[in-house]
Amino acid sequence: MPTPRSLTAPALLLAALVTILVWWFPNREQAADVPMLADRFNSVSFAPFREGQSPLRDIFPTAEQVEEDIALIAPRVRAIRSYASIEGQYETAAIAQRHGVKMWKGAWLGRDLRQNDREIAALIHAANTYPDTVERVVVGNEVLLRRDLPVAELARQIDRVKAAVRQPVTYADVWEFWAQFPELADHVDIITIHILPYWEDEPLGVDRSMEHAREVVRKIKAMFPGKPIAIGEIGWPSAGRWREGAIPSRVEQAVFMRRFIQLSREEGFDYNFIEAFDQVWKYRNEGTVGAEWGLWTADRKPKFELSGPVRENPWWYWYAGAALLSAGVMFALAMRAWPDAAAWKLALLSAALGNALAYAFCGGWPYAFDEHLKLAFAVNFAGQALLAALLLRRAGQRLSGDFVEPARNGAQASANIRSIFRGRFRWRDWRGFAFEDLFFLFVFTAALLQMMLLFDPRYRDFPFPTFAVPLVAVVARALLGDLPRRGGGWAEWLAGGVLLLCAVASAVNEGAHNIQALGWSACAIGLSLAPLLRVGPFARVR
Repeated sequence: MPTPRSLTAPALLLAALVTILVWWFPNREQAADVPMLADRFNSVSFAPFREGQSPLRDIFPTAEQVEEDIALIAPRVRAIRSYASIEGQYETAAIAQRHGVKMWKGAWLGRDLRQNDREIAALIHAANTYPDTVERVVVGNEVLLRRDLPVAELARQIDRVKAAVRQPVTYADVWEFWAQFPELADHVDIITIHILPYWEDEPLGVDRSMEHAREVVRKIKAMFPGKPIAIGEIGWPSAGRWREGAIPSRVEQAVFMRRFIQLSREEGFDYNFIEAFDQVWKYRNEGTVGAEWGLWTADRKPKFELSGPVRENPWWYWYAGAALLSAGVMFALAMRAWPDAAAWKLALLSAALGNALAYAFCGGWPYAFDEHLKLAFAVNFAGQALLAALLLRRAGQRLSGDFVEPARNGAQASANIRSIFRGRFRWRDWRGFAFEDLFFLFVFTAALLQMMLLFDPRYRDFPFPTFAVPLVAVVARALLGDLPRRGGGWAEWLAGGVLLLCAVASAVNEGAHNIQALGWSACAIGLSLAPLLRVGPFARVR
């Protein structure tokens, strides 16, 4: 019969193999069998904003940066689509002309009528100054979707442009709005529709998206016979929350792109792919998914090769290495502090915590798009790292038979947190409360986030990385018999009850097709059990 010591080496080997497997498997090469039938796109949406730049704050790139961007994508695109005519200290059409790239030149229309007039004037000037480059003009983008202007005013602006330029004139909106306002077709030369299966009211996965695109174009053609049809936006995000069976991922984006190129050749589509570069600033309005539609990253790296295999995370081995390294360090420190503890159990716990921390970093830092999100990530990651150290300490104490600090309840944790903000905190007593209070703080935070996921879910990610270590803590404490079963009160009812009820309701709202949502709801329910086991019918009586 094996002794606890003899199990240490197998446990370490198993932990290392599982770590490599869980990082490699989702990031293995995929989509190699999906061919790419073209080496150039008909058109791509072009917004040259980089990290720290945003049209929302009127921080624009320099002319040199725009030149670099167009030079980068020129070998891969026939044309680019812009959305505004008043930009920074540059004229995109002039730069595109130098690189032999055509343009769908746009004017941004909103509720400010004076600014609209300035946009229209700039559009007309660019179209007439660069007639060989600007092949069509797009007067407004999703104006009806946003309800920024009435149809009559939009039609007036379109007619104004038609009278002043030689190029075909169009307006671009989600395809349903052309069906809702068919009278607008009399004012344009081209019907430009947006088909974004991910954002449909009934989201579609990549497998169903091609037939959906084909059907939409045929429906619009039947509605407006004799009018040319262009797809002004079509694409797929590479990261973000799932919407039913619509899965944002790098692999799914590559598959969508390749299959759509094949479809466009079969059907002869005039299309514009959204978009050239990830637009970090869009996260403010659309969450992570809004910032992840580019074929190139925000730092101008291609997300994948146009043909051949694709990896979801090409840098997975760095994270696997970081997980192994952090697990090794934690295990060595734990064995030094508690040499009489069951080493194989500490080895497995160290591996779980190492992977949790690597996952927390992998799923958090790349999506910290501005200084506020970076600060939030830093606070959360520091909290998870501290919780991991405290959990390992508590496990070492229990496994070696040392004294373990008594459990504290949520009311005590809440009072302690308030004392921190009031400057009345006594740091010398940290051993008695640090683990329990920090763990309860994570559970309480999860309850707040779960309420947001229930009542305002559209642009919110499921926060797996934010609670990676707390989830490990729940499982580890359950296996070690360390989950308290009494002593709770109103704070446990509040945090645990809200988290449980909102998680169940969220799972129902998201639907059975959203595996990501169901997975997070299961995790949230697991977190809720830690406080709920201490109250009501769940608690053990002394």
